[in-house]
Amino acid sequence: MFLSAIVMMKNRRSITIEQHIGNIFMFSKVANTILFFRLDIRMGLLYVTLCLVFLMTCKPPLYLGPEHIKYFSDKTIEEEMQADRRVTWIVECFANWSSECQSFAPIYAELSLKYNCAGLKFGKVDIGRYPDVSTRYNVSPSPLSKQLPTLILFQGGKEVMRRPQIDKKGRAVSWSFTQENVIREFNLNELYQKAKKIYKNQDEAEAEENPPIESKKDQ
Repeated sequence: MFLSAIVMMKNRRSITIEQHIGNIFMFSKVANTILFFRLDIRMGLLYVTLCLVFLMTCKPPLYLGPEHIKYFSDKTIEEEMQADRRVTWIVECFANWSSECQSFAPIYAELSLKYNCAGLKFGKVDIGRYPDVSTRYNVSPSPLSKQLPTLILFQGGKEVMRRPQIDKKGRAVSWSFTQENVIREFNLNELYQKAKKIYKNQDEAEAEENPPIESKKDQ
């Protein structure tokens, strides 16, 4: 009953079926470890060793499907944010070891394929690999902080909003990374329409200023 209660509480933040199943297995291992140690310390140590070997050798697969995402380094992210201030960026701070980030990867990729345009772009930066970015944007890579993944919206080269939000104690406010939540919280439909309109108006203005010159052959 205790194991079931823990799994139900943990699964409230789960997005995919894989996450639900993963939580069940993870906490079942914890319960089995306690039972093995109660039965025999040697069996408990053997079980813990086997679990550690399994975790080190059987890592979850990374998402390798289609996407329209630009990957930043600690040097390129700031340059890209300032390169064209008309572009709105949604940047995901992630770490490869985070199961939550791995579960969110296909959702974020699908959003990038659906909403990416000249004025609205999607990016990712690995704060586990680039700790300077973690410090610069105040995103803790610690598993205890529960700040991974973090989505940050940049407009005019500056941060406008982020999810999850951080409370006064520096802890992440619980937020579910579903496709519906991202679309609603970041107003992606509205951002997409505005971005397309801005660049369409700009192209029309440039066309009026620089009309095509007819060649003598056409005349």
